[in-house]
Amino acid sequence: MSPGVGPTARGDDLESRFPTPEGIPAEVRWTPDDTGLTLLVDGRLEKWEGPSQQIGSAVSVRDGNALHPVELGPAALASGAKGLEAVRAAARAWKGGRGDWPRSSVEERIACVQGFARRAAPLRERVARALMWEVGKPYRDCLVEFDRTFQYVEDTVETLRRMEKEAAALVAAGGFAARIRRAPLGVSLCLGPYNYAVNEVFTTVIPALIMGNPVVMKTPRYGVLSNALLAPALAESFPPGVVNLLTGSGPTVIGPVMESGLVDVLALIGSARTANVLERQHPKPYRLRSVLGMGAKNPAIVLADADLDGAVREIVSGALTFNGQRCTAIKHVLVQREVAETMVVRLSAAVSALRIGMPWEEGVVITPLPDPEKPPFLEGLVRDAVAHGAAVVNPGGGAWKGTLFVPALVHPVPPEALLYHEEQFGPVVPVSVFDHAEEALDVVDRSEVGQQASIFGRNPAVIGVLVDHLANMVCRVNLDTQCRRGPDVFPFAGRKDSAVGTLSVHDALRTFSIRSLVAVPAEQRDLLRSLGGRSKFLARPPD
Repeated sequence: MSPGVGPTARGDDLESRFPTPEGIPAEVRWTPDDTGLTLLVDGRLEKWEGPSQQIGSAVSVRDGNALHPVELGPAALASGAKGLEAVRAAARAWKGGRGDWPRSSVEERIACVQGFARRAAPLRERVARALMWEVGKPYRDCLVEFDRTFQYVEDTVETLRRMEKEAAALVAAGGFAARIRRAPLGVSLCLGPYNYAVNEVFTTVIPALIMGNPVVMKTPRYGVLSNALLAPALAESFPPGVVNLLTGSGPTVIGPVMESGLVDVLALIGSARTANVLERQHPKPYRLRSVLGMGAKNPAIVLADADLDGAVREIVSGALTFNGQRCTAIKHVLVQREVAETMVVRLSAAVSALRIGMPWEEGVVITPLPDPEKPPFLEGLVRDAVAHGAAVVNPGGGAWKGTLFVPALVHPVPPEALLYHEEQFGPVVPVSVFDHAEEALDVVDRSEVGQQASIFGRNPAVIGVLVDHLANMVCRVNLDTQCRRGPDVFPFAGRKDSAVGTLSVHDALRTFSIRSLVAVPAEQRDLLRSLGGRSKFLARPPD
């Protein structure tokens, strides 16, 4: 595999970064097939015979002077009727809580989840390659995403077993004895984003399933193949109706699902706009539990005494890994005035050193974007910032061709610019200047989102004050390191329009369940113990 190369001062040669059809290495080529037509409904794998659309890769090939997206095969445009069929199948599996799946034992559910992981393991390279072609993520990172997803499965199993042992003892209070455990909530609709099209999907699907909730999942708009490849493993691992997989247009497929009123849990990692639409479609919104991961504008606050070299490394990685297409990416750099010019020079050099190329190339960082509408959107943000007095600092920044966009370091971005407030979700890094720490806090306070923040500095007295403020404004404060989601045992949450609910291995199990108990007068506590062999709810966990 050939190495990627750094960006140049001009965008004229970006077209040459795209391969010719013959220039794609044989070991990474994708052979189009009809995997994207696979649906899983009520335990049956079926090939969709209705409307479909061609899956276009983030990667284009050069044909003369033109660029054409690589075609990866057809994807099903499932109908609203098919969505209803799937949610009704899940509702039958739930059966008001009386279905076999919600009443199954924890170990029975664990066995199904582990069976899925075992069947999925041989698909590692193929799923990662599909993910690479669909979303343009570097191949090595696609492998990491697959591995992290199934490590999450293992961690979930281990955590649930530990929770079960902790809940094994009877609780005595006020003349009563009770066995308190966690019970499922009902039919769960799980919708994930394209940037982590496998990992983010299954970090909601797995805890939902293992807690006893039947699931309807729809693939992200980019990431159809990587999820459809796992459909046979799902079908073989779970009873009919317990997990259903759909592809297609969200409004067409998911609108009728929500309007049916059969969804008890909405798990969405996406935008606040989408969440608002879906929640309003449910006829009984107070019966709906939502767990939502939405937008972010995570700031990096660089104080005058910061280790600038260390800050630059973390900020560039945090802002531009996978082209900045992460909700946890650093989205706004706030630099104290004394070091602003020095910091910008160093940031510019570091951004210019990033390699641009195709996702299979060694050492590549900036790769094609999956959404063809993203480059003109980013260009608009940059142009608006420049119109308000900012400048693109790094040579060639903001140039684009097809779906390749040269990262743009934009400085100084004033509050009047859209880029100051709006989430870019792409390779544009806005830098703004502040004089006093209180000004940086004001930026976070005025934001409509509140997920994370990073602080770079050395004075404990200043950092301590910032931490005390930021801990009440965002849900994670990072010191001398970039914003991120993991490790998955840490809570992942947000304030304002960033999130509803908390996700981590432990918190996700709680999110998809509710505390339920069986109580008796204290003198009859032996009755609870005697029922342990007849009731799965009251059964004691294995040693």
